Amino acid sequence: MNKLELQKTAVNVRKGAVTAVYNAKSGHPGGSLSAADIYTYLFFEELNVDPKNPDKADRDRFVLSKGHTAPGYYSALANRGFFPVEDLVTLRKVGSYLQGHPDKKHIPGVDMSSGSLGQGISAAVGMALSAKLSNDNYRVYTLLGDGEIQEGQVWEAAMFAGHKKLDNFVAIVDNNGLQIDGSVEEVCSPYPIDEKFKAFGFHVINVDGHDFDALKAAFDEAKATKGMPTAIIAKTVKGKGVSFMENQVGWHGTAPNDEQYAQAMEELEKAGESLCQK
Repeated sequence: MNKLELQKTAVNVRKGAVTAVYNAKSGHPGGSLSAADIYTYLFFEELNVDPKNPDKADRDRFVLSKGHTAPGYYSALANRGFFPVEDLVTLRKVGSYLQGHPDKKHIPGVDMSSGSLGQGISAAVGMALSAKLSNDNYRVYTLLGDGEIQEGQVWEAAMFAGHKKLDNFVAIVDNNGLQIDGSVEEVCSPYPIDEKFKAFGFHVINVDGHDFDALKAAFDEAKATKGMPTAIIAKTVKGKGVSFMENQVGWHGTAPNDEQYAQAMEELEKAGESLCQK
């Protein structure tokens, strides 16, 4: 996909995420929207995956460590063809396979069920080590929140990845600056994030998480890095793409009402139309 196609796809991913949360009347739109461009680049460009054969042995693995942003993840999977986009409206409904956190037993394309914050990166590091031990060529990616990295388990996993020189492993931090209780800096500052990962033996890349050219360069650099894992620190805007949600901590875990949903979809529709005119 070229940059314009990725931008158009990202709009659809955002539409799906907002629609899912609206229909559920609960969920996490802010972090889903901040990570939408990352999800889009991963599933439409970077990852070796096949919606027709989601369990193929040589597929790249992706683990969503910040599992509450499942609406964005589900929307990317659906738009990529793993399951019908129409099913996004069943988010969190009784009997739906699309629950509040990803479940690998029921959702095509999900490699690891998301548990408590911090657990995902540990599972992903284990997958990366397994590939090394088995001489397999697949790569492993995990997406973390910047609030999530306040968890100690994250740094145990990072220490292990650095120690084992897992150059098939990429940790992506969605650095939108906000978590449920306020700014990450005020709650329990994780900064400087890049220096912390460097201290654990990672090659570190700082990037604009909404710039597809920058994301391409970062993931290409990660692939070319040998002898150490890579951490991509993606600077993003919480609620990106919906004006009244952007940089507003209240939208971490709030569903839009009818009026807000209509406004959000109108804004995203206009964003898509303007891209179509380019």
